[in-house]
Amino acid sequence: QVQLVETGGGLVQVGDSLRLSCAASGRTFSNYAMGWFRQAPGKAREFVAAISWTGGSTYYANSVKGRFTISRDNAKNTAYLQMNNLKPDDTAVYYCAADSLRVGNYEYDYWGQGTQVTVSS
Repeated sequence: QVQLVETGGGLVQVGDSLRLSCAASGRTFSNYAMGWFRQAPGKAREFVAAISWTGGSTYYANSVKGRFTISRDNAKNTAYLQMNNLKPDDTAVYYCAADSLRVGNYEYDYWGQGTQVTVSS
């Protein structure tokens, strides 16, 4: 089992930045690809970004490309999502996820509880 805990959400203004963190425990972190997803009220969960096991490959949804950056620190068992130039459409609960076999926009094995990001105009 992998336990994931997201932190860093909050209420910000349009154009602000936030960095989300996802702390993992329970298994060897570097054995898992990591992903970030989000779900806005009344909408389906959507893929945001993903990063491979070593961090050498990253993937982004078109809606966040150029504004968000996913990264990981395997020594700290933590994945990050740096979000810049936030927009009201970025308002959602953000979830991190881990999977040992695949990276990208897939259904991951393990999920965190989510952290709320609200962008106010």
